[in-house]
Parts: sequence; structure tokens; C-alpha cells
Amino acid sequence: MISGGGTGGHIFPAIAIANAVRERESATQFLFVGAEGKMEMEKVPAAGYAIEGLPIRGFQRGSIMKNLALPWRVLRSMMKARKLVRTFKPHVAVGVGGYASGPLLAAAQRMHVPTLIQEQNSFPGKTNIYLGKRVDRVCVAYTGMERFFPKEKVLFTGNPVRQDVVRLTGKRPRGMEFFGLAEGRPVVFITGGSLGARGINHGVKAALAEWKAAGTQVIWQTGKHFHEAAKEAVSALDYADCKVHEFVARMDLAYAVADLVVARAGAISVSELCLVQKPAVLVPLPTAAEDHQTYNARALTDIGAAVLLRDADTVAQLGPLVTKLLADRDYLDHLSTRIADLGIGNAAEMIAAEVIRLGYRTMERKPTPAIA
Repeated sequence: MISGGGTGGHIFPAIAIANAVRERESATQFLFVGAEGKMEMEKVPAAGYAIEGLPIRGFQRGSIMKNLALPWRVLRSMMKARKLVRTFKPHVAVGVGGYASGPLLAAAQRMHVPTLIQEQNSFPGKTNIYLGKRVDRVCVAYTGMERFFPKEKVLFTGNPVRQDVVRLTGKRPRGMEFFGLAEGRPVVFITGGSLGARGINHGVKAALAEWKAAGTQVIWQTGKHFHEAAKEAVSALDYADCKVHEFVARMDLAYAVADLVVARAGAISVSELCLVQKPAVLVPLPTAAEDHQTYNARALTDIGAAVLLRDADTVAQLGPLVTKLLADRDYLDHLSTRIADLGIGNAAEMIAAEVIRLGYRTMERKPTPAIA
């Protein structure tokens, strides 16, 4: 069983782990467990796997009324998770983060099913820290995670990423054609996510005139809510070299043509940047739980592998910072070299090996999990 979701940063690694397990053990049966109404309920079946939903929700900040039913949702989720474990009888349960991971892994642990956490961030959430005391293995993407989990359970694997996104060899000409760009002038790729892109988008809007004057080509992924405003701003400046997209489906082509990337510091975004070896300005999402994106970014910026910019400073500083970086080819090369040292390309395979090991250990011990 694989539980978690809520964002692509949780869902796609979960699917990558399942695919890696299936490649080694083709007869493996899988059941994903997600949160009702979240994107995993569509993305997982599209990848060819079965999924069940729990009625779990997160705490809604600023709305007491929306939280009144939260204890009941948690209780119902725990009851359903227990039923799913009892019915499916997994040999191992994996949590990748997201609302559903807590109830499912807690139920599996109480029913003596081996459990594994894939912790993507450099600062884990409270649920994973709590579950980590009883899991059999914690697969992590950053060093020093013994601060949060028992040292003997920690395995450094990196984060699983979509391989089609990070394979860039030979794709630059296709990318230039795809986005309508010209060789000989720098390209900056802006990817702020979807709902969390507001701060970066306002910084880009403020920088447009400067970047146009400098001859900078831009691929601007705005997310849904800022798309129209971005198109209007670009049109008002007649900035034909700024390509506005609500969503960039071909991330590989965007990475292939980019001389510099401006991005949030979500775990999977950071892992992708390490593997594609692109110079990056990281703008942590200030509302991220436990401020984990700042910790993710600092893991790179503290060793000179990326540049950190606070969300509150984007309007005043993003434009000049990008212009300065694009003008310094030697420093961009330095950033590429440093970030390349952090890339781990076989994370899914390493995690799959641990999942399989735990599964076989269970099969040798008993055919089905004990029911508490």
C-alpha cells in the first residue's frame, strides 16, 4: 500500500516508487490510498493503479467553521484506513506525505505491517516525525536527518523524480522551436507552481520592462489565477519574447532551453534542478508547513549551489538579480557545477529495493498482517 498525495510533489514520487517496484517484481499488487477530492484520485488511476480515498482534510487556517468537522473526518479516516489494511493485507505500507499518509501508516503500524516513509524535505512535518519513531525505514533526500528520525532507520536515497522530465540530452533545439525562442539570447524559466505562485508572479511582472530592455527571453508559467493578468502585462509592453503559459506540460523542454530557472523550493522541484544541473534562484513559499521550503533552499544555497531570494523581496529584487546573474556566465557555470553534485538519479530504485526487502521479510514471517 502506498499512501499520500495532495500535490504533484507527493503523487509523482509515489508513482515512481510503484513503477520501480513493479519493474523488479512484476507480480506485485498495489493499492494507493489518498484523500477524497484531491488530485491523486485522478492522477493515480491515470498511471494504471487502483486507489481508495479517505475523508481526511487538513486544518483550514482562518476558518473555524470549516474545522468543526475535522475530528470526525480524522476518526472516519482512521476507521477506513484500518479496514483497508485488514482487507488488502499488505506486506508493506509506504507513506510519501500528504493528508492520507498519517491515518494509513498509523493503522498499518498498529496491525504490525512493516512501514516505510519517504521524507522529501529537509525539515519533516510533525506527522512524519511522530510516525518515524515506529517505522522500519525512513528514506530521505537530505543529509542530517538523524536530527528528526532514529539514526539506524535513516537511508539517504534522494527524491524520486519523473525521468522524462530530467532527460534533456538532445532536446534543446526542439525546446527552442516549441517555445518560439531564438538562439543567441539568454532564456529564463519561471516556474512558481500553481496556487503558490503569487509572490513570484508579482516579482516577474515588476521585472518585465527591465528584462525586455536587456533582451532576455522568458518562459513564464503563471498558474491559473495569474494567467490573464500576466498576459495583459506582457501585451502592454509588447514583450513578444516573454512566453506566458498557465501550465508548462513539457517541463523537460523548458529545462533544456533555460539558462536560469526561478522556482519555489519544493522538494521535487529542487531534486529536478539538481538532476538537470540548472542554475537556479529559489524563492521559498512562505506559507509552507514548518517553513520547510526555506530549509530545502538553504541546503543548496549554504554550499553555493543556488541563490536564495525571499518571497517578500521579489518585486524589488527579482528583476535586477536575474539580469545580474544572466550577465555572469562564469557564476552560472559555477552554480551548475555545484548543484550537479547533489543530484541522485536512481532514488526510486533505491527506495523500491527497501520496499521489496521489507515485503519479503513479512512473507517469511507470516503470510498476512496480524489484526490488533
